[in-house]
Amino acid sequence: MLAPREIDEYLLPTERRVIRVRQHWAVMAKHIGQTLFFLVAMVLVESLLDGRTSPDVDVVIDNLAFYLSLVAVLRFTANTILWWIERIVITDKRVMIAQGIIVHNVGMMPLGKVTDLTFRRTLSGRILGYGTMVVESAGQIQALNQIDFMPRPEEIYEALSELVFGEKGKTRATGMLAKPRWRR
Repeated sequence: MLAPREIDEYLLPTERRVIRVRQHWAVMAKHIGQTLFFLVAMVLVESLLDGRTSPDVDVVIDNLAFYLSLVAVLRFTANTILWWIERIVITDKRVMIAQGIIVHNVGMMPLGKVTDLTFRRTLSGRILGYGTMVVESAGQIQALNQIDFMPRPEEIYEALSELVFGEKGKTRATGMLAKPRWRR
């Protein structure tokens, strides 16, 4: 009941799915760092205050540290679940992104409105294999203007460029990302 619908359920019978990915795992680096930092801080505070206060205060500090650490781990778990269920789908007619557990959002942009397509890669993106895809349309800001942490951005960029700017009905982008492609 609370589980979001599978994004493929939103596709029309006449649509052909070309790409289906989730954001690169590097999007979780911030959450991993924050959680580890907080847990280490809790251990340090716990060890510094251990034995320096009365036994009653020690119990309160122990309980407080435990519950704050539990909240940090639960927050990380929720962020991981949100990342895991988020999907980016590109069909031969539109780009879609589905997000959320309780409040499920599906953003969509028709490929016919796309006027410009670029991707950016930072140094960390080059090392880890992700990039930012910027999709622009006729001077308007759309729901999917910028998609961060896109995995394998060159292949997705090529497939999307072929869908948007290639000859209609003659794209060979089907099944893209199913197997690695090597450059010649």
